[in-house]
Amino acid sequence: MTGELERRTPDRTRTEERLAAELGRALTVAGDLGLNAQADELIDELRSLPKPRLIVISGPSGVGKDTVIEHMRIVHPDFVFAVTATTRQRRPGEIDGVHYFFMTRQEFETLREQGEFLESAEVYGHLYGVPKDRVRNALHAGKTVVVKVDVQGASSIRKIVPEAIFIFLLPPSMAELMRRLRGRKTDDPEALMARIATASRELRAVKDFDYVVFNENERLDETLSRIDAIMEAENCCVVQRHVTL
Repeated sequence: MTGELERRTPDRTRTEERLAAELGRALTVAGDLGLNAQADELIDELRSLPKPRLIVISGPSGVGKDTVIEHMRIVHPDFVFAVTATTRQRRPGEIDGVHYFFMTRQEFETLREQGEFLESAEVYGHLYGVPKDRVRNALHAGKTVVVKVDVQGASSIRKIVPEAIFIFLLPPSMAELMRRLRGRKTDDPEALMARIATASRELRAVKDFDYVVFNENERLDETLSRIDAIMEAENCCVVQRHVTL
């Protein structure tokens, strides 16, 4: 047996040397033909594929959108978070351009007529909408933009920018969503029941979104990690979304 191994070893060595020589010749030929340069160009192109993102965070009332956005601001200071414009009066402590863009109704309606809102709606006699200009400028600068809107607003944005990434936040259960809405203590019983009924209807819109993320109790870090995982998966797509406004 030992003699047989000794006889086979030189054969294996010669085979490896022959394969190495052939590989060397192949690489030389490829280099001569410019194939290596072309391959490097392809690799560089694939590395640079990720584009600026427009991330739309939505979900039913009470699911925790505001809390998620507040913590995303901390985790991703390089992101641009869209600010909503409104015609309502500024409240004490609110800063124009930070909490809202405060406009007159005439200013708002002029921009809306010009098609300069991603989405807009009238709520309790006041107009609200996400202006396009800041979002557009951020995307042109290569920034990722995050927009937080209700389900109806997300539907409006999808018609304008279908290439955006739409993420739907879900509660652990309807009972938990009702508990969260009751915990706000800002609505009378009739208004609360209206909110619960609306939230139940809004849940049906989940089928129109790209991704779903459960916002579990006391597990905000997991919610943020899942959103980050979605963004990482999008960065690995061969065919990238191209957002234009």
